[in-house]
Amino acid sequence: MTRSVLIEKVAEKVEGLTRKQTEIVVETVFESIKEALRRGEKIEIRGFGNFRLKHRRPRKARNPKTGESVEVPSKKVLYFKVGKALREALNSK
Repeated sequence: MTRSVLIEKVAEKVEGLTRKQTEIVVETVFESIKEALRRGEKIEIRGFGNFRLKHRRPRKARNPKTGESVEVPSKKVLYFKVGKALREALNSK
């Protein structure tokens, strides 16, 4: 699903909002999530899942082409843990 398809689906469900207003709402939600993650906060959406950042320490890796040892810097990685309700919905038959 793309962002524009999501905006269309929300616009269909919510009466009284134009497509442009719906787009502003969806963009605001995404921006709020991004800002919270930048601040290092955990995002919890009940019934859907949790988003949080994990810190990966620096490490040594090997270039598979040359076999040369390479330093990989530390970085933050986004981690998503699916919520119970979503997991059950996906696994029901």
